[in-house]
Amino acid sequence: MYQPKRASRSEFVPIRNLRYHVRTWGEPQPGEPPLVMVHGWMDVSASWQFVVDAFARERFVVAPDWRGYGLTEVPHADNYWFPDYLADLDFLLDRYAGEGPVDLVGHSMGGNIAMLYAGVRPQRIRRLVNLEGFGMPATVAEQAPGRYAKWIDELKACHRGELDLNAYDTLDGVAGRLMKNNRRLPRGQAEWLAGHWARQDANGRWRVLGDPAHKIVNASLYRVDEVLAVYRRITAPVLSVEASDDSLGHWWKGRYTLAEYHERLKAVSDVRMGQVADAGHMLHHDQPAALAKLIEEFLHAPSTNPR
Repeated sequence: MYQPKRASRSEFVPIRNLRYHVRTWGEPQPGEPPLVMVHGWMDVSASWQFVVDAFARERFVVAPDWRGYGLTEVPHADNYWFPDYLADLDFLLDRYAGEGPVDLVGHSMGGNIAMLYAGVRPQRIRRLVNLEGFGMPATVAEQAPGRYAKWIDELKACHRGELDLNAYDTLDGVAGRLMKNNRRLPRGQAEWLAGHWARQDANGRWRVLGDPAHKIVNASLYRVDEVLAVYRRITAPVLSVEASDDSLGHWWKGRYTLAEYHERLKAVSDVRMGQVADAGHMLHHDQPAALAKLIEEFLHAPSTNPR
């Protein structure tokens, strides 16, 4: 099994009436902002361990489990809204950074949250790394009636237990699921991650630490014009990192492409691109050393931003 090189600590902090689980590595350093790393959909904060281990230098790293994931409490609401993630992050930064800025890294859903947050609170971000946080395909108003109906139908399905996540007889079964999801994930890492990704229930079965309600479609349409308006307010330098595998092509089958994503990024005033070879969407698992190098080079390079 994988043996972490840098030990993390678990803390439970009050964030917006929830008991939030936050994992930290290292200690705060005078004059250096915290490095905040936020995970994606159906992932957990421990997922960053491999990248943190690969960093060449020590940083104070803060990584929360989003609401309804990992060891953070499930809210009373029966579905999830993006504005809540932005507010949760803001409260989290109040606690760990005070009024100072942070370096922010986000993967997938976490990358989308990071991009939006950086436009909503531009003064709070020193540098931003977006790992495959592509956003969603554009929508049109005519889709609204069907979207609302689908949202209601999926709420009912969730309450009937029809969206429940699979349970596994053994922790090895969880590791096998992780390896099935990601063919590049080594067994040692999968076995280690499985113990953070799932927990044994009263019947002895291993259940993924993710609220099934995360699977419910968002009732609101994805408005590209709103997203671009937020992107235009980002003042921090941004590094957008893609895996060599085309995740968008796999997911959306031409409905949304990398070319469209790159066009949206033109709204960001200071953005550069990076790619990780021999990697898929879970690039922080596939090539943690290569990704750590990209992140560190960007975070510690001389600033070219007029700000």
